[in-house]
Amino acid sequence: MPQALIVDDEPSSVSAMAELVEKEGFTTTTAGTLADARSRLSQERPDVILVDLMLPDGSGLALLEEMDPSRRAEVILISGHATVDSAISALRVGVLDYLTKPVDVGRLKAVLANVSRTLAFKEEVGSLREELRQLGHFGRLIGNSTPMQRVYDLITRVAPTDATVLLVGESGTGKEEVAATIHELGRRKKQPFLPLNCGAVPPNLIESELFGHEKGSFTGATQMHRGYFERATRGTLFLDEITEMPIELQVKLLRVLETGTLVRVGGDEPIAVDVRVIAASNRSPEQAVKDGKFREDLLYRLNVFPILLPPLRDRNGDIELLAEHFLAQLNREEGANKKFSAVARRRLDTYAWPGNVRELMNIVRRAFILAEESIELDGLPVASSASSVPSGPGAPDAIRVGMSLAELERHFILATLEQFGGDKRKAAEVLGISLKTMYNRLNNYAATV
Repeated sequence: MPQALIVDDEPSSVSAMAELVEKEGFTTTTAGTLADARSRLSQERPDVILVDLMLPDGSGLALLEEMDPSRRAEVILISGHATVDSAISALRVGVLDYLTKPVDVGRLKAVLANVSRTLAFKEEVGSLREELRQLGHFGRLIGNSTPMQRVYDLITRVAPTDATVLLVGESGTGKEEVAATIHELGRRKKQPFLPLNCGAVPPNLIESELFGHEKGSFTGATQMHRGYFERATRGTLFLDEITEMPIELQVKLLRVLETGTLVRVGGDEPIAVDVRVIAASNRSPEQAVKDGKFREDLLYRLNVFPILLPPLRDRNGDIELLAEHFLAQLNREEGANKKFSAVARRRLDTYAWPGNVRELMNIVRRAFILAEESIELDGLPVASSASSVPSGPGAPDAIRVGMSLAELERHFILATLEQFGGDKRKAAEVLGISLKTMYNRLNNYAATV
């Protein structure tokens, strides 16, 4: 059960507040001064604190300023003498809400209900993480490598909030799947999730697509059109390839993000929108700013919570997990029972995957179509990752300009053989040569293996 700490020096107010808060499903503890509250907080960690602004030994805001931001409870400030200055100060230090006495019971109930929902989401996400991540599943995501575990941790922290998220990663790393997972684990999960690829919409249409247009606002505008922001109200809007958005439209996007209102093309009435924005880019946004392609102020506004997605080549152990997942999907769709052969698994594991997860998914589909029962090498890419070859006497580190093709071949054959622990058959399969050719080459090199 969630816990609330009530800090007020008026016994009657404390009693009434405690009764109301407990009816909303919270356990309560109380304090009459800042010193009492500090003592309580040294012993326990409440989920929400309801604190009076004016206490005998100081301002209730002091309590908030002293708390560790990473472990801070939600704070509701209550005052019998509200002023504009005190409200502004409260908002600056991050209070959840600012209530005046006598307290509006309906509003307090709504705020507490929001706290309960947020706590429930955090618990749900935490449970999901612990139960499924060991199996390599987290929301829509597949993988149990260390880099993906770090991504899961970040999603766990940001999903229950409304913070803007910026996803950065190579093409095919699953940015839209991450965005959808954040949405589905957040408080807006029952509302729309709308993705828009900013690089795929013609520059002359993207403003209308984002913000909508009024009837007759331009040639062909035969009726009013609600844009993505309006259609995603109370939900999440995923703006993929955000650095491809025309520079002149970026200032309008920034205005919408700052004010929470938009004006349709051809219109003059502001329209309020409540949208969580998750943006993504397959190149460095900082570099795009340096290149003059992206506004620095928009980057600051979007980069509230950045998440860097690892390329597939850095996700040790996830390739086979993902391949099996895609194959299982295809088997269900087609009523088949195809499996990867051992040689196919090795081939998948030694390829560089420049197209990342998207490329792997498409390769598995192609291999599935070509296979009868067992998926062999047909349709699979040729292993080509220099990064998969370890350092050593025959490693590519020794490659230099002017080296003959024969010497280059020798280096790669010996390095591949070393990678597979001297297993000539595996090395030959990866290199695409016969076992006989492998033996002939090794005899020529007079290598002892």
